Amino acid sequence: MITRIGRFLSGLTLVLALSGTALVAPAIVSPSSTGAAQAAVYNSCTISRCSAARTAYTGWQSLGWPTSAGWYSWPYGNYNYTGGQFYNREGQLPTATYSEYDVYSRARGASRDAYRIVVNRSSRVAYFTPDHYVTFYRL
Repeated sequence: MITRIGRFLSGLTLVLALSGTALVAPAIVSPSSTGAAQAAVYNSCTISRCSAARTAYTGWQSLGWPTSAGWYSWPYGNYNYTGGQFYNREGQLPTATYSEYDVYSRARGASRDAYRIVVNRSSRVAYFTPDHYVTFYRL
């Protein structure tokens, strides 16, 4: 049971106190330009779907990192979609040009879900967002 959640003013560390035991998770927390809920950017990916995000990274890498939005025949079956450029308008991620890619393949034309990877076009550093750009985990 979470008894207290605190964020240090530096925005670099989240501390969770669970039943009197403190767990520290490194993070970079960036303010939203609207003053609404803040996005979080974590330096590593350890949540349950990170494995699928890493598999998607490998799949998109094998396709040569397409930059045009559209459906692509997926190396693991079905199709997968890239929306093209991710603009990072809220400034959560380091300044760069990013492309966004879906994590899960499906039948061509099927609805998209919230799971994406966002990849820096020059360095290929990738972030997984399981909640459509609210939280980012570096892969």
